[in-house]
Amino acid sequence: MTQPDRPTAHNAPHDTTLATATEAKRLFRLLNPAVKAHRLYLEDVSVHLAGAHRTVSVVVDLEQDLSGGVGLDIIAEISRELSDVLDADPHDDGRPFDLEVSSPGVSRPLTEPRHWRRARGRMVRINVMQGENLTGRLLAVDDDGVTIRPELPVKKGMKPKQGEPERISFGRIRRGTVEVEFSHADEGVSEDAGLNENFDPAAGAVDGEDS
Repeated sequence: MTQPDRPTAHNAPHDTTLATATEAKRLFRLLNPAVKAHRLYLEDVSVHLAGAHRTVSVVVDLEQDLSGGVGLDIIAEISRELSDVLDADPHDDGRPFDLEVSSPGVSRPLTEPRHWRRARGRMVRINVMQGENLTGRLLAVDDDGVTIRPELPVKKGMKPKQGEPERISFGRIRRGTVEVEFSHADEGVSEDAGLNENFDPAAGAVDGEDS
C-alpha cells in the first residue's frame, strides 16, 4: 500500500528556520530604539531554539564615525536594559530565554561601507577581483571604495616596506578582513585616518537572565 506523504515532518526544519528568522526581525525592531538611545548601532539579532528554550543573540557596535570598541561596562548596561525590554515584550510567548550581547570581533568580514569606516587606521587584507590580493593600512573610505597603503613583499626578518596609497573600488573587492596586529609602524598614517592603538575589537559577551 502506498504510504501517505508527510509534509509536516519533511518541512519542519524549514518551518523552524523561517519562524526564528521572522522572530529575529521582530526583535530587531523591538530592541533597536533602546540600542540607539545608547548611541550604539544594532548590528544583528538572531534567535536560536533548544526545545522550549530560546537564546537571543544581539550584536552591537559603535557608530561608524567613532573609533575604539564597545567596553564591557557598556555591554553590561545595555544587556540589562535589553533584558527588561524583552521581559516587557507584549508579544512574547512566555518561553524562557537567555540574552547574549556582544560586539563584533576582529574576525568579522568587512562587508558593508560602515564596517570599512570603523576599520580606518587598521591593517586590512583585501581579496581583489581580477587583481593581486593586498594587505595594508586602511587610510580612507568613501562611498565608492577604500584607499590603503599596501605593504610590499620583503625578505623574512626585514622591516616591512610600504608602497604608495592605492584606491580600490567596492566593486573590485571580493572579501575584506582586519589583520590582527601585535605591533605596527605608524609611518604615513595621520590621526585623521582613525588609527587608535587602544582599539578593542571585541568587548565580549554578557549573558542575560532567564525570563
